[in-house]
Amino acid sequence: MKNEPTLAQSADEPRKPAQSQSAAMQTYTIRLRPGQDLKAELDAFVAAHHIEAGALLTCVGSLTDLSLRLANQDGATTWQGHFEIVSLVGTLSTNGSHLHLSAADSTGRTLGGHLMPGCRIYTTAELLIGVMPTLVYTREPDPTYGYRELVVRKKSVVKKRP
Repeated sequence: MKNEPTLAQSADEPRKPAQSQSAAMQTYTIRLRPGQDLKAELDAFVAAHHIEAGALLTCVGSLTDLSLRLANQDGATTWQGHFEIVSLVGTLSTNGSHLHLSAADSTGRTLGGHLMPGCRIYTTAELLIGVMPTLVYTREPDPTYGYRELVVRKKSVVKKRP
């Protein structure tokens, strides 16, 4: 029987193995307050805790200002009003985070894109962050499109001499 190509593989392209690493996870729960900038606070948390490999597991809350970089756009698009955070997901690292936000307005219309500075908390934002202390995330140019994409490595351990 001939192997059929998967969705991620065309018939004429060789199959490349997916990059993966397993690791134990520790978690942090944080709450942001009215007026705080969602992206700035996440960046500050990542820096303060020296997070080299993390993931935003879930987030709920509300915003008054929404700032997203939409698909295939260069800069941010902004909206003012009241928005419910529907989803915030992505990778976190002192070497470069990659986060996507979806938020719904008062009619239920949902907007989504790359999280940008300028998303101001309305009442609260409750975040659950997972950290993999044995991994390091970096961003390196991918020859397919030239964008800096995720590279996952095991953290090198320096053994101390007695």
